[in-house]
Amino acid sequence: MTQKNKPIMILGCTSDAGKSLVVTAICRLLANRGVKVAPFKAQNMSNNAAITSDGLEMGRAQYLQAIAAKVKPDAMMNPVLLKPSADTQSQVVINGKANSKLSQMPWGARKALLWPEVQKSLHHLIEQYDQVVIEGAGSPAEINLREGDIVNMSVALECQADVYLVSDIDRGGSFAHLLGTWACLSIEEQKLIKGFVLNKFRGDAALLGNAMDWLEEKTGIPTVANLPYYRHQLPEEDSFRLGTTWQRGKINIGILYYPYASNMDEFDPLIYQDDINLVPITKNISLSHFDALILPGSKNSGASLDFLTTTGLATEINTFHKAGKLILGICGGLQILGEAIFDPLGLEGGHKTGLGLIALQTTLQAEKSTQQTIINWQGGIVTGYEIHHGETVTDSSVTTFMSENLGWQHDNVYTTYLHGVFENKVFYNWFMREVGGLENGLQWSEHLETELDSLAIMFEQHGWL
Repeated sequence: MTQKNKPIMILGCTSDAGKSLVVTAICRLLANRGVKVAPFKAQNMSNNAAITSDGLEMGRAQYLQAIAAKVKPDAMMNPVLLKPSADTQSQVVINGKANSKLSQMPWGARKALLWPEVQKSLHHLIEQYDQVVIEGAGSPAEINLREGDIVNMSVALECQADVYLVSDIDRGGSFAHLLGTWACLSIEEQKLIKGFVLNKFRGDAALLGNAMDWLEEKTGIPTVANLPYYRHQLPEEDSFRLGTTWQRGKINIGILYYPYASNMDEFDPLIYQDDINLVPITKNISLSHFDALILPGSKNSGASLDFLTTTGLATEINTFHKAGKLILGICGGLQILGEAIFDPLGLEGGHKTGLGLIALQTTLQAEKSTQQTIINWQGGIVTGYEIHHGETVTDSSVTTFMSENLGWQHDNVYTTYLHGVFENKVFYNWFMREVGGLENGLQWSEHLETELDSLAIMFEQHGWL
């Protein structure tokens, strides 16, 4: 391992090369060795956000990495979070708080304001921890983005990190990716690269031949690890692993995968159960075969609602509702299922008429509600988090669901502002009772601990630390 306060940085040749997983593995491996370690990613772009204990937003990947490191998640571990809300617009979250002024600024003008925040957070963590493990974003070889870089080589140079470059060998072309990425860096930046990492390898290692020696001859940099294709049940940063169609013999749950759907990792407890088939609904199809529907959170409830209306899915959802089957709306899904979404500040494109399946009316507020929440429910403890602009009111036709001002229910429609409910065994089992499934829920936080330790063991066997 490197000496105290010498950061390790994991960069990738491409997006989805496996940077997040490698950082997570290193954090748990070092934490298990008794090292005081912290993750860091200067800037993340994702609608999968987590809420810290002090009510601040951060990327869920860094939140998981902090759990892997066995330390309290801190927004400084991800000082800049970009949350896409339109094709060319993202909400900018700085140090855990949404910043409306920066969200409206041209991208090129932001670096002067964001970089000092990155520097402050980075050096704070270096001072507080024995080891900081840094994740880059995308690829450092994207020449068109270099001038505005605050997340890749700018960070590496700032702290003189030991940099490891990861390539997804399962995609093919890994050695060209590694050589080409290295060649796009300046000489000063190349000197920081300590090793190449092949990731997601399947098959016989002998098939690699002398390719690693060839690469080292070209660059002077050794290939330090060949990590296997590793199946796990940890949250993905952006992708969402789902079934593709209805399956006989399973509980089939349709999830409305509309534009700007957010925090999709909260459905992992459903995805990994053998008796559940969670299917994304992305176009107008008949929903009659499904046992339940879920409307997830959304970074732009108005745009997601427009999608349902224009595709005709709104009509299908209404037909499903009349059949009496369970419909669950979480956060943005709650707002969409209601009668109206009022948008006096123009945050999400103006006022919208909702699906009208439950008597809720939501007004979008300038300030976002962000907090961790714990409630007693049906004889158990339910933990989760809230992250929404909406303030919702209702009338006497609905009843409270879960907790006052947290969710509402009418007939077969259930709604909640609480994210992460399926990660609680008591809620999962309630949902399964309602849809006729098995009450085999897990306490997901305990399951993740087992997964993290298994990941660390894999990395210790195949990594370089």
